[in-house]
Amino acid sequence: MRIRADKTVCTGAGNCVRIAPDWFDQSVDDGIVVILNEDPPNELAELMRDVVDACPTGAIDIEPN
Repeated sequence: MRIRADKTVCTGAGNCVRIAPDWFDQSVDDGIVVILNEDPPNELAELMRDVVDACPTGAIDIEPN
């Protein structure tokens, strides 16, 4: 799987960082999502779905490999 973020839609709510801090961060300048690693292992599929579901703007998406 590959994680993508639409930074034009992100509002900086930070839910992704709270759920998966090893995989997401926020820009110091504007709080917009920063993906630390776009290719999480398949074992983290449920965690990544939780992140997608928690994003209030739908800015984060999972692409299958």
